[in-house]
Amino acid sequence: MSRIDPRAVVDPKACIAEDVEIGPFCVVEGDVVLDRGVRLLSHVVVRAGTRIGEGTEVHPGSVLGGEPQSTGYRGERSQLVIGKHNIIREHCTLHRGLGEGAVTQIGDHNMIMAYVHIAHDCRVGNHVVLTSHAGMAGHVTVEDHAFFGAMSGVHQFCRVGKLAMLGGYTKVVQDVPPFMIVDGRDKRTARVVGLNVTGLRRAGVPSESRNALKAAYKLLFRSALNTTQAIERVELDVPPSAEVEYLVGFLKQQRDGRLGRGLDHAR
Repeated sequence: MSRIDPRAVVDPKACIAEDVEIGPFCVVEGDVVLDRGVRLLSHVVVRAGTRIGEGTEVHPGSVLGGEPQSTGYRGERSQLVIGKHNIIREHCTLHRGLGEGAVTQIGDHNMIMAYVHIAHDCRVGNHVVLTSHAGMAGHVTVEDHAFFGAMSGVHQFCRVGKLAMLGGYTKVVQDVPPFMIVDGRDKRTARVVGLNVTGLRRAGVPSESRNALKAAYKLLFRSALNTTQAIERVELDVPPSAEVEYLVGFLKQQRDGRLGRGLDHAR
């Protein structure tokens, strides 16, 4: 049986699995799905159109599935879909999509720390860490194993590549290449400052691939070559690996206008 505190307000139209826990002073609206093992600890608001996957835990003060913060919102039916085994800490705000049928999508096994904001139509992958007060505007894509430092912010329509790391207080207004560390020190927007070697090790990327990425990083972000020249050198001189191919593909899309403009090189 579900454990629903008598002080919670739960719409009878909500679809709640048998072993869900809903703590005191939570509000769960209709058109909500809470899968097996979901825990709403207390004072959590889950708005209509929200789907929360198995084993996800939500801490006090968070509001999930709120209306998009956009002047273009006209009350359309949209969704927030959250995957499995996420931890959502205190006072987070995750908004549903903007427009009829639009979806904000959160993957599995993410750590979303206190006061994080995820706006409408974002796509967050798996095993992502968003530290306290990080935020992203609408239509942002965050790939697997990315890490956001505290107070970092991402502009709308940007893409953060997998295993990328954002330093604390970083302002991101352009796409962040995979496997890279970016930082926005001295009130500048984000710049590539290094390779996320620790993250690569933790993800089990073999040493040969890490060495190839180091060589690619030097050509792409520490040389006087432009992007096209650097990519050509990487393809000619750097030993092939799945990671290098992914990085080059990302940058080619960026160069060709299928992603946002590239980050400044740190020289």
